[in-house]
Amino acid sequence: MSKAYADREIWFFTGSQELYGPETLEQVAQQSQEVAATLDAADGVPAKIVWKPVLKDSASIRRAMLDANADDNVLGVITWMHTFSPAKMWIAGLDALRKPLLHLHTQANVELPWDSIDFDFMNLNQAAHGDREYAYIAARLGVSRTTVVGHVSNPVVQRRVATWIRGAAGWAATHELKLARFGDNMRNVAVTEGDKTEAELRFGVSVNTWGVNDLVAAVDAVAESDIDALVAEYEELYDVVPELRRGADRHESLRYAARQEIALETFLTSVGAMAFTTNFEDLGDLRQLPGLAVQRLMSKGYGFGAEGDWKTAVLVRAAKVMGAGLPGGASLMEDYTYDLTPGEEVILGAHMLEICPSLTTAKPRVEIHPLGIGGKEDPVRMVFDADSIEGAVVVSLADMRDRFRMTANVVDIVPPTAPLPNLPVARAVWKPRPSFDVSAEAWLTAGGAHHTVLSTAAGVEAFEVFADIARVELLVIDENTTRRGFADQVRWNAAYHRLAQGL
Repeated sequence: MSKAYADREIWFFTGSQELYGPETLEQVAQQSQEVAATLDAADGVPAKIVWKPVLKDSASIRRAMLDANADDNVLGVITWMHTFSPAKMWIAGLDALRKPLLHLHTQANVELPWDSIDFDFMNLNQAAHGDREYAYIAARLGVSRTTVVGHVSNPVVQRRVATWIRGAAGWAATHELKLARFGDNMRNVAVTEGDKTEAELRFGVSVNTWGVNDLVAAVDAVAESDIDALVAEYEELYDVVPELRRGADRHESLRYAARQEIALETFLTSVGAMAFTTNFEDLGDLRQLPGLAVQRLMSKGYGFGAEGDWKTAVLVRAAKVMGAGLPGGASLMEDYTYDLTPGEEVILGAHMLEICPSLTTAKPRVEIHPLGIGGKEDPVRMVFDADSIEGAVVVSLADMRDRFRMTANVVDIVPPTAPLPNLPVARAVWKPRPSFDVSAEAWLTAGGAHHTVLSTAAGVEAFEVFADIARVELLVIDENTTRRGFADQVRWNAAYHRLAQGL
């Protein structure tokens, strides 16, 4: 099975010390290579696990961490104390480390050889207390880390390591991310505002604005032959309605949508951006609010936020990367309206145009309909229902003034209760956990945003890892959530984050 991040690495560090002598240290090296190789060969582990020589002193530990920091191919590091590795040796290295860290609490053997075990065996296999010594110093230093416990042959351990790698990949993606805003955010909207400078410090993303007419110039420069080729691709991949096909009355609208897609991708590539925003209030000389173009670019991995919502665009890009290679997808989403039938409550999520087709395995229908806002030509868009799936996640990112807050709700996507013949947008219908009323009350208590990312590939665990690495608040609403417990968590979190910032 090919790895989703085939060109990225996780470095595997093993701790020991010179005290044990060359024979024991040779065994440590051999067995730690076997542990790393087992992880590397495991199905679902999405990046290459690279074993590094055993670390036995402070200077080599610090150098190893600095080397990991400096290598752009390294997503993070795994540490394991095979024997007892006195933790003061790790202070300088852990203090220097800037990449995500996973502490793997494991050992070389699964079962103890009860009938033959002697003190030589005990001397070699000391992770049970070696890792405790290491964890103490990591805790004392306040090092952010994920801890995974169990033998590496255990599929549960492999899955948890894989999820951590995906979270680390999302963090790397935002640190490599440039985001292009075409215009500002929607007037008078609160939640789409935010501190772009703090976002660059916390997430690594560079958020900047270009005039809409810069995009208009790129649209005007697109070659007709390129439009011909892309329109032919549309007609092959999608169910294009007759009025948009070649020779029909509204075919020019489809050609303009293709022109927008080519121009957007060309412009974003030229400035090195993998995320962007648009705003229906600021379209300049664009003839349509980009719909089909945005859907297509999201399906290629771009992050997107509507109405200038750059924070959601960042989150969509992170979700795309974290879910790479998994079934399902990720998209901008918005809680739009409810069915409040008692006991059968569901949420209908959609947006004006811009829902990513990675949420469906069906063949989308390309349609054209009026848009009641924006004052432009009727835009072209894909229309479809998201695939049903249990355990998807809806996540928002909001600026709470003194910190960023991610709010996540685990949901089950279900088929629409009835057909939606008159709803001209892509959509998803879901039942939130633990129930509609508890979920909605908790979301409102948290001040979760109305723009979200819906992820059917990367689950809530990957977002938990991402939030831990980025050191941002995450509130999770799932089957274990209660009204009182969630309200208390919001209060406790507020106190913690304000105290943690100091004066």
